[in-house]
Amino acid sequence: MATFTLFGVTPANTSIYWCFYHIADTYLLPSGLGGRVMLKVTWGPAPPGAEESHGNLVVVMIASDVEACMEITIVVRQLTKEMKWKFGEEKAITVADLEGEDVVSDCGRPARQQLLSPVLVPRPSLSLHPSQGVSLGDNVTLRCHLPQPAAWVRLYQYQNATYIKQKDKVQDMAEFSLTGIKQVDAVRYQCQYQGLAPAGTSQKSDPVELEVTDHRYPPPGISLSPKEHVEMGSNITIQCWNKEYGASFLLHKAGHSAPIQHQEPDDGGTATFTLFGVTPADSGTYRCSYRIRSCCLLFSPLGDNVTLEVIPRPAPPGDNGGASRDLVAAVVGRWVAAIVFIIILTVSVLLVDQRRQMQSDESPGATPRSPEVVQFQVTDVSTAL
Repeated sequence: MATFTLFGVTPANTSIYWCFYHIADTYLLPSGLGGRVMLKVTWGPAPPGAEESHGNLVVVMIASDVEACMEITIVVRQLTKEMKWKFGEEKAITVADLEGEDVVSDCGRPARQQLLSPVLVPRPSLSLHPSQGVSLGDNVTLRCHLPQPAAWVRLYQYQNATYIKQKDKVQDMAEFSLTGIKQVDAVRYQCQYQGLAPAGTSQKSDPVELEVTDHRYPPPGISLSPKEHVEMGSNITIQCWNKEYGASFLLHKAGHSAPIQHQEPDDGGTATFTLFGVTPADSGTYRCSYRIRSCCLLFSPLGDNVTLEVIPRPAPPGDNGGASRDLVAAVVGRWVAAIVFIIILTVSVLLVDQRRQMQSDESPGATPRSPEVVQFQVTDVSTAL
């Protein structure tokens, strides 16, 4: 008997499968095609608390004599509910739709059904410590964070069905140590666990990358043009090169934990990075590294640095004070205008009041001055003479 295994199936593996064999002692004479089986893989809704993008995985394998019943219909009976789908038809199902239920066909005989490892538990997450600055020979710790207690936790290299480490009876986090990092360790990693309550095997975590620096390789060269001191709004080009080993290049800026750009090299082994319309925020020190050709996640050491200084544009002609002076001038101008307005208003009120007083004195009904007073003034003058 020959056994074929599909690891980590996804809905893309949904299909009809069959096999044949070559007859012994013949020149590759094949047998007839055997019976066919359908593998159906669908995604169900995510369990409570799990990320929606990582739902329950339901794998249903239905084996039947397709030649005898081409339009086979599978019925999943569940209490008062029935679900039907034809052979090869796409339909969303959940674990609850299948678990513990009978599956029959309408061809007059039962169809064999197998429920393969439904995922009933949310995915774990994996972190790397330290996550950067790892060199050959260093030690690294990978931590698998669990949403629930687990019977076991396993560490995998990405796209490898065989686990490389395992921890048993874990509560909330499993630590895996990699000591004396080698080139072959510079790959992606995932973790997976077997839940206790509810029981079930999780999907593998999102992969994390272990990037390793190999100081045996030469650092890349670097240049900056047109010059290191430029005005705001200019376009800057930074070139990095290494023709012998560079598969792709990374541009690093001081103060940033991760590369800010990556580029593939041209035929001469040079990668060109362009900074468009630079501002003072682009000022800083830049360096390059490269991923080593034909190897895992192995990188060169950082090369020499170049420094970019972006100079703000000078104020236009006639602008003596800049924005701050303009603001002060505007405020002072408003105060002066307010004071002038108050003065004009006060003078206007006084003039109007004086004019009314004069009109009142000259009106026909006004009371004349007293004669006694006039006589007294005359007498006083005569006496003085």
